[in-house]
Amino acid sequence: MELRLTPAERAFAETVRGFFATEYPQDVLAKVREGSLLTREDQVRAQCALQSRGWFAIGWPEQFGGPGWTPTERYIFEQELERAGAPNIIPMAVIYIGPIICAFGTPEQRQRWLPDILESRAMWAQGYSEPESGSDLASLGMSAVRDGDDYILDGTKIWTSGAHWADWIFCLVRTSRGERKQQGISLVCVPMDAPGVRVEPIISIDGTHELNRVTFDRVRTPIANRIGEEGQGWHYANVLLASERLSYAHIGRKKSDLQAIRRMASDLPGDFAETMIEEPGFAERLASVEIAASVIEISVLRALTGEPDAAVISALKIACTEAAQQITELWLELADRYRQPFLERTLSGWNRTLPEAKRFAVPQTASYLFERAQTIYGGATEVQKNIIWRLLARANALPRQGQAVS
Repeated sequence: MELRLTPAERAFAETVRGFFATEYPQDVLAKVREGSLLTREDQVRAQCALQSRGWFAIGWPEQFGGPGWTPTERYIFEQELERAGAPNIIPMAVIYIGPIICAFGTPEQRQRWLPDILESRAMWAQGYSEPESGSDLASLGMSAVRDGDDYILDGTKIWTSGAHWADWIFCLVRTSRGERKQQGISLVCVPMDAPGVRVEPIISIDGTHELNRVTFDRVRTPIANRIGEEGQGWHYANVLLASERLSYAHIGRKKSDLQAIRRMASDLPGDFAETMIEEPGFAERLASVEIAASVIEISVLRALTGEPDAAVISALKIACTEAAQQITELWLELADRYRQPFLERTLSGWNRTLPEAKRFAVPQTASYLFERAQTIYGGATEVQKNIIWRLLARANALPRQGQAVS
């Protein structure tokens, strides 16, 4: 499968590339290149720049403010965004809950929430995982008890990205209990300044603050803030998670990283070869990830142009996140090799300048640490494998675990 762009699509790619070169906040791009942490204000300015062209809500129907792109145009945009080194769009509002509000929200909810998301006047957090319900999300226990026209919420959400920036949080809560644990779950939205909501930071190993623990102590929120029908939250969550898992592809960033690794490794002296790129072990690892990225790209293009089932999306999630981790491992190996030329170049006579060394080592080390979580969040790899097995067993009548094979 080969992506062949039409003249109109090539012109669109040039337009997007020009936008990032001239209209997008250049200081934000500089911060990303340096590995500096972006502030909420930086993210808002970046999102507003995209929205000035109508390019922010890339997954929304055109009637609600989406750009009306074809799957190929969306793919081109995402490639150019990552080629430019722009930060990823914060997904919680515009990629996760926005399409759910478009599809299942009431007219009043759409009018209330969608414009604020489009104009970046409100940020959102996702309240799914709990201290005892991470990979097994259906076992969640946070309760929502009706009291007149309100729900009263009690419970805790954890690993909540961006909750300290958020104005709203959408939560999976238990409104009743059925025979199956997936039953009786509802999707409810809560303002973060509601009485009884408490946000506690979780500081990551590299000292950054992105994750949080959010506690709800008898928090009152109107039933009108529930999206869709009561007890149907598991269905809406699975629709959302399909989009979330496909959003991990980041093909453009993977390709850019791999090109940079290959270029820099070609300039570094190796331990057992003239350059690092000629060392069989490193060359094999790099080529393996390059092949994986190419396969992922073709699979994502197929997924964007069709209606992939849950097994395909789960397989892609595994492949994308594992490739991302492998790329960070290559970066870390490259950073380790950069030490030797600095220490030995005077004695060896190797006197090339290394202008990229100071720029990439710190942010790529931080990326290595952060990406350890990729195979956990959004549904752990083990959960994705279970999903694939169940769907294949159902489709092909495969024997289940412990069942004899005749």
